Amino acid sequence: MHVAPVGGTAVQDHVALAEIELCGELIIAASAAQDRLSLESIDEVLKVAEEREASGR
Repeated sequence: MHVAPVGGTAVQDHVALAEIELCGELIIAASAAQDRLSLESIDEVLKVAEEREASGR
């Protein structure tokens, strides 16, 4: 049986961590909402407008 070594070998995927954080934000927003989130609300939670402004689109 092979066991993974402990310490120092974990690879962090920053993109995956960011996606997990965004999913968490969506879950929190959805659980606080009284109805389904609108597309505009989802964009607000995901900060879509801010990203567009930052990228110059």
